[in-house]
Amino acid sequence: MVAQGYSTVPDHICPECGSGAGFVFEARDKAIVYKGHTAIIPMLALRYCRACGEGFDAGNADMQRMADTLQTFIRDIDAAQAAKLRATRKRLGLKQAEAAALFGGGVNAFSEYERGIRQPSKSTLLLLQLLDRHPELLAEVRQSAQVSA
Repeated sequence: MVAQGYSTVPDHICPECGSGAGFVFEARDKAIVYKGHTAIIPMLALRYCRACGEGFDAGNADMQRMADTLQTFIRDIDAAQAAKLRATRKRLGLKQAEAAALFGGGVNAFSEYERGIRQPSKSTLLLLQLLDRHPELLAEVRQSAQVSA
């Protein structure tokens, strides 16, 4: 069977793991993890694969509830990260332009990071965490990057 250019998977085969073990409809707590933070969506009533446990739409409102919860969770984590990034930059006495020059990302990078428009690279986050704990290293980073205060 083909629908809109895609092969469809028979109802008894799990699209995640390919098992033909079938599904069970039940309500389970679902853990979601993002950037090292975990949230639990309680009692998510879905069709769960008997082999791998992955949950699929059961024709009720729970998929939308999961999507809404996930969207809110991600937005909250990203907002907290943006606020922490801004606080760290300010504690270090860096202007956004200097921070962008030191860590890369372009002229408007830190403004966009701090407003949650873009996500900084993991290396930028790790270096800022290190400098937050050891601000005495900022002079060395400036020297290495050949950026003056």
